[in-house]
Amino acid sequence: MPLASLVDMYNKAIAGNYAIPQFNVNNLEFIQAAMEVAEELKSPIILAASTSAIKYAGMNYLMGMVKAGCSEVSVPVAMHLDHGAAPADAKACIDAGFTSVMIDASHEDLDNNIRITKEVVVMAKDKGVCVEAELGRLGGIEDEVVVDEKDAFLTDPAEAERFVKETGLHALAIAVGTSHGAYKFKQTPKLAMDRITEIKKLTNIALVLHGASGVPKELLDLGIKYGAELPGAMGVPDEAYKDAVSRGINKINIDTDLRLAFMSHVRQFLAENPSVFDPRKILKPAKEAIKEQMRSKIRLFGCEGKGA
Repeated sequence: MPLASLVDMYNKAIAGNYAIPQFNVNNLEFIQAAMEVAEELKSPIILAASTSAIKYAGMNYLMGMVKAGCSEVSVPVAMHLDHGAAPADAKACIDAGFTSVMIDASHEDLDNNIRITKEVVVMAKDKGVCVEAELGRLGGIEDEVVVDEKDAFLTDPAEAERFVKETGLHALAIAVGTSHGAYKFKQTPKLAMDRITEIKKLTNIALVLHGASGVPKELLDLGIKYGAELPGAMGVPDEAYKDAVSRGINKINIDTDLRLAFMSHVRQFLAENPSVFDPRKILKPAKEAIKEQMRSKIRLFGCEGKGA
C-alpha cells in the first residue's frame, strides 16, 4: 500500500491511547526489518530519516527502498523527516514524498520557533503532510544535533499551549527528561510524567517522546563482550514507556536501540566466524536482532494489531 498519512495515524492513536513507534532507518536491513515486523504484528509504524541519513543513503535510494517495502505490507507506514534543521530540509522531503516532516527550531527563542514552524506548516498543508516541531530541549547527541546537559530544559506547558495554537502543527516533541544517544542518564531515570499530562490537557494533539531508546543491558553486554566500548550507557525503562503512553504520548522515537542491536550482533558474528566474508551472512543475525527490538517496542507502546 502507499505511504500513509501520519495525521490519520495520529488521530487513531489519540483516540486509542497508544503510541506509534518511530524507527530511524538508513539502509536496506533496517527498512526490511521494520516492514516485516509491522506486517507480522499488524502495527502501524513510522520510518524516519535524519538529514545525515539522507546524505548517507541518498534521497532516491532511500525512498525507493521505502516504497518497495510499502508495496509488500498491508499496514499503515509513514515516512518522516527527523530533526529537519531548516524549512529547506522539510521542503526537500515533502517534494520527495515524505508524509511527515519535523522542523526543529528548539534552539531558537519561542517567537522564532513559532515563526519557523508556522512557515513549514503552511508549506506542508496543501500536500496533507504532517508537521512536528520541538519545544524545550533534550540533552545528548543524535546525528548532527548536540545539546550540552547544562543547556537542556523541560517544556513549559503554557508555552506549549501557545505554540500549538499559533503554529497549527500536528505533533509536538516535548522535553520531559529524556536525552539523545546511549548515555541518557547517570542514575535511575526520573522523567517529568506530570508534565506530559498537563501538556496533553492544554494542547490535545499528538505528543512525541524523543531520546527514548531503552539501551537494553543485554545488548550492551554482548557488544562489550566482543570489543565495544560503552561504559555507563543507560536508557528509558519499560515502566516509563507505559506511563508516558498512558498520559498522552503518541509517538516514541527509537534509534539507539536499533544501532546497538546491529552493532553487537555484527561484532559477535565476525568474532565467531572469522572465515566468513559474505555480507548477507554477516548482516542476517543483525537484522534479526533489530527485529526483536522493534517487536518489543511495538508491544510496549500498545500498538500491536492497531494497523489491521
